[in-house]
Amino acid sequence: MAAKFFPTAQDAENAFYEAIETADLEAMMAVWAEDEEIVCVHPGGPRLAGAEQVRESWRAIFAGGPGMRIRPVRRVAITGMMVAVHSVHEAITVPGEPRPQPPVVATNVYVRTASGWRMIVHHASPAPGAPQPDPVAPSGPKILH
Repeated sequence: MAAKFFPTAQDAENAFYEAIETADLEAMMAVWAEDEEIVCVHPGGPRLAGAEQVRESWRAIFAGGPGMRIRPVRRVAITGMMVAVHSVHEAITVPGEPRPQPPVVATNVYVRTASGWRMIVHHASPAPGAPQPDPVAPSGPKILH
């Protein structure tokens, strides 16, 4: 199978979000640089470094199959000859969920390689002021100290 060629950083970003929507691990990893210097941080998660950790994180996320849709909005793009940085707000929808998901802020960094543009960093965090999930009520009796 020939590697995909992304002529622009925007093409790579479009492929990234399409891979999330279709839960396609191979399409996801085709966006990433073939390099051990890649980094991925999912909202609330630890820093994952290297292709193996990044691949395993996406494999776990995609295990439930397609369904989640992440649409990048309010994009700010800074593009140079060899590096592009995209800051986006991610609007997340999950079919069947009655409430919208809390917004996420993400930074995606791409480098220009001989094989086209490739992602080297994806760092996503809950947006400041985003509503947090309702706390789970403890089961059992309340104990006062």
